[in-house]
Amino acid sequence: MIGNKIDLRKIKPLPLAKRNSLSTVEETLVPIGAEPAAISDALMSQVEDCAGRIRNAKANGKAVMLIYGAHLIKNGAALILDNLIVDGWLTHLATNGAGTIHDWEYAWLGRSTECVRSNVATGTFGTWEETGRNIHLALLAGGIEGLGYGEALGRLIDGDGVDLPAVGELADLIAAEPAHELTAARAELLHAMRDGSMPEGRCELEHRWKQASVVASAYSHGVPLTVHPGIGYDIISNHPMFNGAAIGRAAQVDFQLFAGTLEQLDGGVVLSVGSAIMGPQVFEKALSCVNHIRLQEGQPIVSDHSMYIVDLQDGGNWDWTQGEPPITSPAYYLRFCKTYARMGGTMHYLQCDNLAFMQHLSRALGGGNEL
Repeated sequence: MIGNKIDLRKIKPLPLAKRNSLSTVEETLVPIGAEPAAISDALMSQVEDCAGRIRNAKANGKAVMLIYGAHLIKNGAALILDNLIVDGWLTHLATNGAGTIHDWEYAWLGRSTECVRSNVATGTFGTWEETGRNIHLALLAGGIEGLGYGEALGRLIDGDGVDLPAVGELADLIAAEPAHELTAARAELLHAMRDGSMPEGRCELEHRWKQASVVASAYSHGVPLTVHPGIGYDIISNHPMFNGAAIGRAAQVDFQLFAGTLEQLDGGVVLSVGSAIMGPQVFEKALSCVNHIRLQEGQPIVSDHSMYIVDLQDGGNWDWTQGEPPITSPAYYLRFCKTYARMGGTMHYLQCDNLAFMQHLSRALGGGNEL
């Protein structure tokens, strides 16, 4: 091997409760009826147009996808998203790894977020015992059942724990079926149990602030929520249990589920809210897969879908309704606009705070106080 690997087993995680968390559920969670920040008439017109297209998609059994970044959770939108899930407006949610980490920490501890600058300097950024351990617990337990990241974590939160098989049972399955598609997942869990990281049987884990978890809400209502992490992107890498195989396996399932929802996107709606990199990157690959298979089968590619892209940047001072800017324009390099503009259908860009957008959209759909 060329180069030296750091030994993550040397990391000594700290109790999450001892972290100076910068936000609490009580301070952060926005009530359904809270008054949203005012937006311009032009933006409000786009929000109302979006709501109309969502209603039409729902009436026709088409997909309505929400792709969101972690700041939507940090900004307190969980109850609003839960309301949209319960009312049947969203058929699929997707987020990145950070979106689930804040979600889980709020649900279990009632607090989240740390000072990156100071904690990197002290070598404590991300080195939190319960966050790394319990998200890995969810993924390793879900892996032996073929579950994706979102469903596995949602089950842990909603069910206040998971059940693990006996060590001997796992070992027997591996020996009896070495070529089984779940053998690698079984081996990863067996290794974690044998080194003392996880016990046999029931692992109880009460989530006292479950109402703050979008992941749990989606799971409990049977709505797919997929997670699209990067290896080394998230603080669960800063833990001796870090297992890229378990994370990657769960993420692969979720990519396939994400693409499966795109099969129902003709005439549907995509909301990409504060996801500048993960959303467009995953979307373009998944859509290409779906179109590839459709064309092989003599079917038309995905079409007639509407995409509403929400971010704080000004869109490069480019009118995206006029198509893609030239390569000489700085706007050309805004991935969250350019990629979606290339994805067929109709792309609308809204420069707006993500929480305000979701609040106004919820109201336009009949949630909370009426307009």
